Amino acid sequence: MNAVPTPLATASTSGADLLLWVAVPYICLAVFVVGHVWRYRHDQFGWTTHTTQLLEHRWLRWGSPLFHLGAFMVIAGHVVGLAIPDSWTEAVGITEHAYHTTAVWAGSVAGVAMVAGLGMLCARRLLTRSIRLGTDRSDKLLFPLLSATVLLGITATAAHNVFGPGYDYRSTISVWFRGLFVLQPQPEAITGAPLLFQLHALTACLLFAAWPFTRLVHVWSAPIGYLARPYLVYRRRATPASAPTAVGQSRSASGSRRAV
Repeated sequence: MNAVPTPLATASTSGADLLLWVAVPYICLAVFVVGHVWRYRHDQFGWTTHTTQLLEHRWLRWGSPLFHLGAFMVIAGHVVGLAIPDSWTEAVGITEHAYHTTAVWAGSVAGVAMVAGLGMLCARRLLTRSIRLGTDRSDKLLFPLLSATVLLGITATAAHNVFGPGYDYRSTISVWFRGLFVLQPQPEAITGAPLLFQLHALTACLLFAAWPFTRLVHVWSAPIGYLARPYLVYRRRATPASAPTAVGQSRSASGSRRAV
């Protein structure tokens, strides 16, 4: 599938565009960094997934692997699509057509897995009374925001790149994204993007701002070091010699008296 190339807008940037595509992303990024520092310094005991496996495990058994597998694939796709310029992929022999075809279908599979897993986790939380009663305020913020971000992303991909004529986000949204991190924001690069992609980008920014104050912080506590952990050597404890019994001691004493 060939994506339709979209040139950057040449019109002057309005104040609303500066607010939405420069101020809001930088504010969310600052909250993301400062919030993690604050959370680590003041709430290390809450740095956990708050698992509810003991309350219900049948939905969790399928929902959690689907969600996490889909999330890892989606994150990897976003890193390649947003952070790596198209000139780099073309330099290693990946044509734009091959990239978009792979991205669309692999992203669709990852998105379906992530949506299915997230749907199971949300249904589990709503339908299981003990879990529903234990839902705290951060979860009530996280699950709707995460669901909106995921659904907007997969809907935008389906509407424009699966069933639509194709949209080349690497020439617009990716340019805006990379400009934020090199301190050269280009809001005009995203103002002409389709509405679904714009809403997806905004909800993603809000999700990053909420990240430090939710269970998502457990991502940074993944036990990666366990893979390089040295083996634990166990030594068998020597069995102590059994002490003589009282009967044996009395017989030994009796034999001694006879010998005398």
